[in-house]
Amino acid sequence: MSGFRHVVMFKWAEGTTTGQQDEVAAQLRELPGAIPEIREYSIGTNAGVNPGAYDFVVVADFDDKEAYLVYRDAPVHRAVIDQYIAPLTAERVSIQYEL
Repeated sequence: MSGFRHVVMFKWAEGTTTGQQDEVAAQLRELPGAIPEIREYSIGTNAGVNPGAYDFVVVADFDDKEAYLVYRDAPVHRAVIDQYIAPLTAERVSIQYEL
């Protein structure tokens, strides 16, 4: 497999509700239909198996780095981050790498 992968993990701020987390997930699930550069897209909530883990993850695959940059900068993606994710985020880590 070749391509480019983006992985981002979040820890939600204290007091973030399940409803808010569900809304983040719902908004993110809309992105593959709005951004054709996304090849594969997966989101998930921590299963709670290991202590200290992050709360939520997004894994997105693209054909290349340029397609990732289109996604990163897409206004619809930026709006989800600004309106739904950033206000709830206590910690965020990410990595991008070639497949």
